[in-house]
Amino acid sequence: MTTRNSRQTAEAILAGIGASTALAELRAPAWEPPAPLGQRGPLPSFPVHALPSWVADQVSAVAEETQTPLDLAGCVGLAALSTAAGGRAVVNVRGSWTEPVNLFVLVAMPPGSRKSAVFRAMTTPLSNAEKALLERIGPQITEAEVARRLAMDVAEKAARTAGSARGEAAPEALAEAQSAALAVESIKVPVKPRLIADDITPETAASLLVEQGGRLAVLSAEGGIFATLAGRYSGTPNLDLFLKGHAGDPLIIDRRGRTERVDHAALTMGLAVQPEIIADIAGMPGFRGKGLLGRILYSLPKSNVGYRRIDPPPVPEHVAARYDANLQHLTIAMHAWDDPARLVLSAEAAGLFTEHRSRTETRLRPDSGDLGHITDWAGKFDGAVMRMAGLLHLAAHIDDAWRRPVTADTVSAAITLGEYFTAHALATFDAMGADPDLEAARVVHAWLQRTRVTRFTVREAFTALPRSRFRKVTELEAPLDLLEQLGWIRREPEPPRTGPGRRPSPAYAVHPSLSA
Repeated sequence: MTTRNSRQTAEAILAGIGASTALAELRAPAWEPPAPLGQRGPLPSFPVHALPSWVADQVSAVAEETQTPLDLAGCVGLAALSTAAGGRAVVNVRGSWTEPVNLFVLVAMPPGSRKSAVFRAMTTPLSNAEKALLERIGPQITEAEVARRLAMDVAEKAARTAGSARGEAAPEALAEAQSAALAVESIKVPVKPRLIADDITPETAASLLVEQGGRLAVLSAEGGIFATLAGRYSGTPNLDLFLKGHAGDPLIIDRRGRTERVDHAALTMGLAVQPEIIADIAGMPGFRGKGLLGRILYSLPKSNVGYRRIDPPPVPEHVAARYDANLQHLTIAMHAWDDPARLVLSAEAAGLFTEHRSRTETRLRPDSGDLGHITDWAGKFDGAVMRMAGLLHLAAHIDDAWRRPVTADTVSAAITLGEYFTAHALATFDAMGADPDLEAARVVHAWLQRTRVTRFTVREAFTALPRSRFRKVTELEAPLDLLEQLGWIRREPEPPRTGPGRRPSPAYAVHPSLSA
């Protein structure tokens, strides 16, 4: 009798559990499309409103004409401002902390995204400025070259005379030869202005940068420079120029028996690459370990190929003319600076930036901060904000930026740009495999996709997954939580307990797309 009653009781409990589970399934909300792994929600669009009006208008108009995301023209526009002012201005942040205003910017877009057209529209004024600088300095180059040739002729003749002089005439002839040689060395032929390089080796780029007084920009609608840095031609990675050129460190070049030095190298990089380059550079030797990847501002805009207007309006002439004139003006005006212009923050701007830095610091915490797994990038985030603030300030006050303090509004705009690049950096480093929780979630996701289960418990997952990957059940908590946030799984309500013993293992329903 007791056995029969026990069986009936157990059957009733199981029936109740089954009924409650069925009821829970009926009440469960419909499945929404899951978010892709590696993307914690949609990425923000480029905040074009943070740019000065003459840059913002050009970015918007170029994006409309080319039917490309604002991100592409916006990022290339920032690289263009960096080319115009890089190496010629620094921001005095606080105390001895200064930031140069050169940037490394990378946009990833698929083939056929009209990257080259956007690059031309946003960088042509730099080429025009380069031509204008050459026209201005051309006569000086010619004059110096002629004077140097004549001085060399005199020096050679004096050297021959000194070589054949004898007796009392010898010392005087030697002195004249030495004087003539010094006269040759004193005549410096101005270097032809060069602002931009494309597919260039680090060695050639270093020589160009020294010749140009410490600044150069590598701007390209391709990503070949990364293969070159990784040793495509030399077989050995060579990152020193790009590391020093971003930080503003001294650069020393030894050539033909003489040494040339730049006290503060300033290199700009603006690239538009295909998305697979992101994965490639993550595996290139030294790129992350030496800090190159942490110096880049990344942008991963959503492609609109297939949804573009066929006959969009062209860039208005007055917008293009204003952009060309202002960017040329800024480039030429800053080119004349030998010592960098020093930009200072207003008291209000300094206070705003201090608040921003406090927020950044908490985000760097390894246990709870969203930037704790990319501190190599996030550790330079605040410096990048200041660099952008300096560029925005220079672009807003082309003629007298160094006479005005950087305002709180400008710093706020730079912070807005910084938050945009932070979201895209998180997605970029996720794609590179920098987030251990995301990598663990991918392992679980692959198991669900392979087995096509519709439901599982944590204990079942732990038993099935590689022990080399998950050594303890608790190591599944973070990846399962992430998969649930992204909509791939849904935790079921915990069933009622039927007596003493350990709690049932948590169970999850699986998105139908994984079991289809």
